[in-house]
Amino acid sequence: MEKLVIKGGTPLKGDVTISGAKNAAVAILPATLLINGICRIENLPNISDVKISCEILEALGAKITWHSDNEITIDTRNITTTQAPLELTSKFRASYYVIGAMLSRKGDITVGMPGGCKLGARPIDQHIKGFEALGATVEVEKGTINAKAKKLVGTAIYMDVTSVGATINVMLSAVLANGTTTIDNAAKEPHIVDVANFLNAMGADIRGAGTDIIKINGVKELKGGATYSVVPDQIEAGTFMLAAVASKGDVLIKNCITKHLESITAKVIEVGGQIEDFGDSMRVWCTKRPSPANIKTLPYPGFPTDLQPQMGVVLSIADGTSIINENIWESRFQYTEELNKMGAKITAQGKTAFFEGVKKLTAAPVYSSDLRAGAALIIAGIIADGETEVYNLEHIDRGYENIEAKFRALGAIINRVKD
Repeated sequence: MEKLVIKGGTPLKGDVTISGAKNAAVAILPATLLINGICRIENLPNISDVKISCEILEALGAKITWHSDNEITIDTRNITTTQAPLELTSKFRASYYVIGAMLSRKGDITVGMPGGCKLGARPIDQHIKGFEALGATVEVEKGTINAKAKKLVGTAIYMDVTSVGATINVMLSAVLANGTTTIDNAAKEPHIVDVANFLNAMGADIRGAGTDIIKINGVKELKGGATYSVVPDQIEAGTFMLAAVASKGDVLIKNCITKHLESITAKVIEVGGQIEDFGDSMRVWCTKRPSPANIKTLPYPGFPTDLQPQMGVVLSIADGTSIINENIWESRFQYTEELNKMGAKITAQGKTAFFEGVKKLTAAPVYSSDLRAGAALIIAGIIADGETEVYNLEHIDRGYENIEAKFRALGAIINRVKD
């Protein structure tokens, strides 16, 4: 077992370069299954979810050539099976994108029920509703999902809830369908736009991504042949923004799209941080104890649920009482128990948590319950008095590339060791 050992008390200073977006990459990789050709993908984050995605593609018959840790060529001309390896697809949630892509390309796919972070009920009913509306038959039994379709036909689909995953999956399944598909009440996150841009670069006809209504005109084939660079990771950028505020640091965040960060920027300023916006980079610094604030997580462009735990660390040391309302996932406050071990005063009840700010946190052994909770606990260790040990690193490695190296370059005293 590995753990991170963090000696706290050092303000973060310097610059950090943001990697490609995890949430875009894990959708773009399955999207390559739609291409009867070869494509090149750059700015991939070097994380475990990407590596597992590539293993799944190879098991289906794709040929992948790695040019570096962040750049690959994928040849999906010869897909040889419609049985995805259950032991791999059940490891992380985004494996469900294989369903939409393979339904569209081959009309048949079997995958394991998606895994991922344990954030409470995470149904895929909106995905299935979309597949069935396009003409597919979907069966879920014994931990597997089997979807079949003789030919998908475009239609109008209304999302009962705003779901990022379902929006992308229906978009994937509609790319090669006969006719036009419209997705109403679509999610608008930046990585949805990125997936649409990737598919359009390969020959698809998708319009309206980033708005409430997405229109997909089905095409006969995607031939590829293009090179595509994954968008910078909005959540990684936000993580370092909040780490700068919590540590009273001064950090230049490079390779980010500041337009994607406006909801985080607003809250950073509200709690007393300062920001210089350069368009493709951002300087964030703070010279005082944070002020309290109230947060409500919402779909984009609202405050993202994936930055709620990191903001929770900031509010745990704020000069006053704060409230976070979590409107996306029902079990996202598991990290608060770990912060309370470090001296925080947080009361979580259902989807609401009350943060009575303390002057400082104190080191303790803590356990990551999910990906973003792990990032929050690293920030907590950086600002705490003493030496913190963070366990369950497999969650963190799913979504952050070289996270300890990036923090170390900013002055944090942090090392990965075998326990």
